[in-house]
Parts: sequence; C-alpha cells; structure tokens
Amino acid sequence: MRLQKRQLPLQTLSLIVGFMVWVLLSSLMPKIKSDIALTAGQVSLVTAVPVILGSIMRVPIGYWTNRMGARRMFFISFIVLLFPVFYLSTADTFLDLIIGGFVLGIGGAVFSIGVTSLPKYYPKERHGFVNGIYGAGNIGTAVTSFSAPVLANHMGWKHAVLLFLIPVLLFAVFNFLFGDRHETKANQPLGEQIQSVYRNEKLWFLSLFYFITFGSFVAFTVYLPNFLVTNFKLTPVDAGLRTAGFITLATLLRPIGGWLADKFNPFLILLFVFGGLTFSGILLSFSPTIQLYTIGCLTVAFCAGIGNGTIFKLVPYYFSKQAGIVNGIVSAMGGLGGFFPPLVLTMVFGITGNYAIGFMSLAMFALASFVIIVWMYYLERLSLETKILENVGQSLMVTDPKGTIQKVNRAFTKVTGYEAEEVIGKNPSILQSGRHDQGFYQNMWASIYDQGYWQGEIWNKRKNGEMYLEWLTISAVKNDAGDVKYYMALFSDMNELAHT
Repeated sequence: MRLQKRQLPLQTLSLIVGFMVWVLLSSLMPKIKSDIALTAGQVSLVTAVPVILGSIMRVPIGYWTNRMGARRMFFISFIVLLFPVFYLSTADTFLDLIIGGFVLGIGGAVFSIGVTSLPKYYPKERHGFVNGIYGAGNIGTAVTSFSAPVLANHMGWKHAVLLFLIPVLLFAVFNFLFGDRHETKANQPLGEQIQSVYRNEKLWFLSLFYFITFGSFVAFTVYLPNFLVTNFKLTPVDAGLRTAGFITLATLLRPIGGWLADKFNPFLILLFVFGGLTFSGILLSFSPTIQLYTIGCLTVAFCAGIGNGTIFKLVPYYFSKQAGIVNGIVSAMGGLGGFFPPLVLTMVFGITGNYAIGFMSLAMFALASFVIIVWMYYLERLSLETKILENVGQSLMVTDPKGTIQKVNRAFTKVTGYEAEEVIGKNPSILQSGRHDQGFYQNMWASIYDQGYWQGEIWNKRKNGEMYLEWLTISAVKNDAGDVKYYMALFSDMNELAHT
C-alpha cells in the first residue's frame, strides 16, 4: 500500500524532470543564437522540433504504459534522454540542434505515462484532482526557463545543458528502485484499442480542446523567451523570469482545474476556459504595449491551466477501458498544438509585419470550442434524461401530437412484447384489446384536452394476442407557448402489481 501511495509524488517529480529537459532549447535560444547563426525561421523550427516527437510518441507511450507499467516506461525514457542532452552540449550547427532537439521530445512524451498509470490507484471521483496534481509537473518548464539562462550567464550554455544530465540520471534510478513492479497491466492489442475509439466523436472533441489549452501552454512556453527579447528588448534573464511566471501560474492552476471538475460539471468550467481564451486571443491581437501583452498572456495561463486539469477528468470518464490509447491521442494533440503556433506566428510576421492574425486564430479556435462545448453540454443533459426514461420502472410510451409513437422504454417491451423498432412510427391503436367502445376513448381524450391528463384502468393486448389489464396515465407535454408537443403514457400491468 505504501508503494502505491508513493507513485503520485514519484511520477509527478519524474514529469517535472522530463519537462525540464523538454524546453532546454527554447529557454537557451537567446544564448544559442549568439554562438550559432540562425535565421528567424530556423529559430522557430529548432524551438518547435522537440514538440514533434514529444507529441507523436505520446500515443505509443500511453499504450506501452498500459502493457509494461509506469516504472519501466519512465526508466527507459530517461535512459534515452541522456543522449540528446549530452549531444546538445556539443552542438555547433543548425543540424545538431535539430537532431538533439528531436530526440529531446521524449521529455514531453513522458506525460502519457502518468495520466495512464495513476488513475489505476484512485477512485473515479478523484481522477480529476489526481491528474491535475500530476499535470502540475509542467512546472519543470518553469524551472528550466528560470534557471537555464542564469546558469548560461555563469558557465556558458553548453555547460548549463550538461548539468541537466544529473536529474535525468537520478530519476532513472529512482523509478527503477521505487516504481511499482506490480502495477495492473492491460494487453489489449493497439489496433483493437484504436478501432474501439476512433469513431467516437468525444475523442476528437477532447483532442481539439487539449490541442488549444495545452497547445497554448506549450506554444507560449517555447515562444516567449525569444519573443520578449526580440520584440520588447528585454534581457534573456528578464524574459526567462516572465516566462517562468507564465508557466508557474498555468501549472498551479492545473490541479485546481481537476479539483473543480471533480466537484462541478466539467463542461461549465470549459465554457469559462474557452471564453477566456477567446478574449485573450483578441487582446493579444491588438496589444502594442508590454502591459497589455502581459495581461493577455496571464489570461492564457489562467485559462490553459484550468482547462488542462479539467479535460483530463473527462478522458477516464468517457474511456475507462481504453484510457492508455486515448490519453496518448489526446495528449499528443495537445503537444502538436504547441508545435504549430510558433511556426504560424513567425510566418504571419514575415508576411504582414505583425502577429495580429496569428493571435486572432487562437481566438477563433477557442470560440469554435466554446460552441462545441455548449452543444456537448446539452447533448449530455439530453442523454442523461434519455437514460432516466429508459430505466423508469413503469412502461413508457411517447407520441407526437398526431399520435405517432416516438419513443418507448425497456419496460414497455417487457409488458407488451413489442420491441422499440416494431412500434416507433406507428399508432398506439396496435395495443387496443377491442373490449372498449368508441365512447370510452372519446371520454379519455376529452379529459386529456380539458385537464391535460387522464388516468384509469384499461384493457390492452400484447404482441402474442394475450389480453391484460393495465393502470394507465396519459399526460400532455406542452412547450412554453402552451402548445402540445408530445403525449406521454405511463402504464403498469395490473396482474404484475397484484403479485408484488
């Protein structure tokens, strides 16, 4: 039991280390440029390249974590990371930075390990908070953004890179010694898992949401150090401090977002998140001063942090059996969301001379997500109402104003013998027993028209021809204008009631 409780702090600290090395290049770029001649396009490519592997590898790493466990995956990942960190300390060309940066992406890919492993140790009602705590490992990017420029000032950027070998090697050993060797494994083939989820629109909606929230976090993390130095003439250390502040705020809010998602409806929280991102994208499009730019960036940090924690509450909620592969896909899309914006912003600046269109695209994507969440929220409510009706103990039949059957529940099938597809689109007269005259039905409908409902005993006929006596209540369902939209009938077999 003590070993299991150790996994949350161990895996969170491991994520911190992974993210520390993931952003090495972007944090040191102002220093690297002074030694290696790079164009603006090359700078954007070098800072974005670690995100590629860090995104793509999240899918297989999430899958392999389900098969091999977090202990083995963290150990292997950190051993692999020793190579790019050492290689970058010897880099002298643009190609060296691309090669080292590409493999450095493993540091970002380890995110899939914890979000796949940790929910196994906790009940569902705590998944949001637990994943939020783990996701706070994003603080590793702030550690590097703050410390790397300071270290580079004292010892040069190459020696600063070498120092990061120490935590990588240390946590490879920690995971080997203290990781859970008996973690629950899942061996469902990768192809089967993908086939079971790829047609589910919720997977792609969650991917889009995380593409924007985590993508914003990553994009601003890798983009801000060089952007603040180039456009606002800040020193590398000042730019690093401001970037660290952005990262810290987003990171600290992530577990709060998870906690809020555990306590309240996650869709309502996401409405505020994407509303805020829409506002900040518009503000950044028209912010010529460092003060307004700071407000816009901090709004992004606030919304991205809350959103990141909330979204990973929804993943195990919808995909408990395919958590590994879905966590991988969603987190991969989030990583890719951090790859494209720096390139797009650089291209937009090269064409137009400013960044307005690039930031406005953030507002447009956030607004589109806002609309989708409104739709998902009401769809979720409708789905819940449908499930309630399907599981009502009494037989249920809903017709339109013309008497055409629109819906029945399971209890209806149990009492009448008719499956839903056999009666939907037909008239309830198929149930009539023939024991009641026309006057009986005229009086029934007169009561419904006058009082809005009728209830009483009535003889009906099952599919097999058997007559049965039921207790029936028919109610008119009206809209706000007072027009009848549906008739709802609830009934119970009197014979069954007599035997209960």
